Amino acid sequence: MSELAEPKRARGRPKKTEGERDDGNRRQALISAAAQLFKRQGYDATSTREIATQVGMQSGSPFYHFGNKQDLLLAVMVEGMKQAIARQMAACGQASPGQSARERLRQLIRHHFDVLLGPDSDFIPVMLYEWRSLAPAQRKAITELKDDYEAAWIPVLQALHDAGQLQAPVGLARLMIFGALNWSVQWYEPARKNSRATRASLDELTDTALQLFLRDKP
Repeated sequence: MSELAEPKRARGRPKKTEGERDDGNRRQALISAAAQLFKRQGYDATSTREIATQVGMQSGSPFYHFGNKQDLLLAVMVEGMKQAIARQMAACGQASPGQSARERLRQLIRHHFDVLLGPDSDFIPVMLYEWRSLAPAQRKAITELKDDYEAAWIPVLQALHDAGQLQAPVGLARLMIFGALNWSVQWYEPARKNSRATRASLDELTDTALQLFLRDKP
């Protein structure tokens, strides 16, 4: 009697189970839910149980994806910075070759307001509010991403300084500009139809920021 042949092994990686295929989506859902709750309630006031409940998971499920709540906070900030960098690169890639430095700064400011105040803008405000809740090594990782994001601004500010439109030193100007823009998450309310309150659109905020930061050509 002949021996039974061993079944052939499938080439390549083994197929993922349905649960494994969904792991990435579940992780992303946790990050998004955490961003919303951290922004609304604060990091300290938000429990992992609340985050799990918001995405329909059991209370211990977040720890399958993250070691602890602080790791989840880091993931929220990393996600926000990576999204901001990718969107900024896309916006800069659409710039016309003859665009002036002032027009490029307007584009950068408008994009930054969208990151801070536009749709799906929970991530970066969490970074601004909860920076001190990270461990030192985690802060270093976020600082590196923030430096990548701000790198696109430096040659634009330098060109404006060289042209006499930006009078402050570039390094200090960058810090002051980001400080002013980022503070808008504390007070901004979007313009609404039929409202008597004085509110501005993101385009109007951008134009006002340019007027504050730059002078006309000398």
